Amino acid sequence: MKTTNFSSLNLTSQMIKNLDELGYKEMTPIQTEALPLIIKGEDLIAQAKTGSGKTAAFGIGLLNKLDVKKFRVQSLILCPTRELADQVAKELRRIARFAHNVKILTLCGGVAFGPQFGSLKHQAHVIVGTPGRVLKHLKKESLKLQDMDTLVLDEADRMLDMGFIQEIQEVLSFAPSERQILLFSATYPDEIMTLSKSIQKDAITIKTKSLEIKNKITERFYEVHPSSKVQALVNIFSNFKPKNVIVFCNTKIECDELASSLNSKDIDALALHGDMEQYDRNDVLVQFANNSCCVLVATDVAARGLDIKELSMVVNYSLPHSQETYTHRIGRTGRAGAEGLAFTFYEVYDNSDVDEYKNDIRLFEEISNLKTTVDFRMRPEFATLVIEGGKKDKLRVGDILGALTGDVGLNALKIGKIDIYERQSYVAIDGKLIDNVLAKLQKSKIKKRKFSTWIL
Repeated sequence: MKTTNFSSLNLTSQMIKNLDELGYKEMTPIQTEALPLIIKGEDLIAQAKTGSGKTAAFGIGLLNKLDVKKFRVQSLILCPTRELADQVAKELRRIARFAHNVKILTLCGGVAFGPQFGSLKHQAHVIVGTPGRVLKHLKKESLKLQDMDTLVLDEADRMLDMGFIQEIQEVLSFAPSERQILLFSATYPDEIMTLSKSIQKDAITIKTKSLEIKNKITERFYEVHPSSKVQALVNIFSNFKPKNVIVFCNTKIECDELASSLNSKDIDALALHGDMEQYDRNDVLVQFANNSCCVLVATDVAARGLDIKELSMVVNYSLPHSQETYTHRIGRTGRAGAEGLAFTFYEVYDNSDVDEYKNDIRLFEEISNLKTTVDFRMRPEFATLVIEGGKKDKLRVGDILGALTGDVGLNALKIGKIDIYERQSYVAIDGKLIDNVLAKLQKSKIKKRKFSTWIL
């Protein structure tokens, strides 16, 4: 039986100490199987679901061998979406605390090219990005990979679904011929195996899904008429009373329309899709993650990369285009031993497609069985306060907490999640107190400085 203790691996003492401080006590199945091989420099193709600890698996491996004094790009991680890239970079920065001055830079589309170009002038050790934007930097020679020794393709199946195969191959043309390639995928379609054979050398295959604790999800399906879908959704909310929900739509227009309809019914909802500017997407993700928003109405851009550890419910507002998409969507709920709820709507014309979903576990029920609650509403526990200052201003969580509990006089129990970005910080505050807190904070200082603040 393989040991699950990080100290059994060939890791630096500083790395092991930092992992212990971060709460990494035992390795997950994917870490147990993959880390020894990653550390040995083997190419790897690994199947592991979202939330299995795969980011730490490749992150620990590539950071452990990083030469901090060599200020060149040594590792590149490609992700299908900006959200996943941001989540991966955030986790890598936590793991990288064992060493000083490790620079991890994200390169994703949807944000200005200029600032990224400027950041690359000072180089970086690790790049996390989406294929299109990384390739653009390579072609403009603002990014160079001659010192890269590790390439990670995270959520590779999703990247292939999104048509990134050509970009991935072009990126590899800029990389050294001798490199370690780690390919992580939730599913194993034929295209994944073809990609592996074309870019990897003697890749070792790992499948740990059978060893992982399966999500406890109750799956319900309802046939609904288009005219009654919104009310059917409200009835699900009122009957099952989830704390937070992701509702998946198949189109961007449907996302916007549904979010608007829910808000008109006093159900707090925000839309998330690919047509939104990056700063708008960040604002939405922050609010949903810190419980300042109850319902996120999203396209599949949000199916992966969302760092929501406790999600009560997932709803497929329309039947997903494939069962793989369905699996990825509902896998967001029922994590870490919690019980999750997954609901799927389908219409009469879907009957031939929905037959593929029928099994002994999924429940096909009549939507009329759900009671209609009059005047049902969903309001979030928190509201989000934005502080126009962040890492660039050397703001830390302790600085913000100190100002809120000190000069403002706010009870620490009324403060939720605090997220600090490069130039802005987001603080979840008890919704009943947010106006009063804003008024007081605008008259106060943080680290002896005045910062602009507002409610998101």
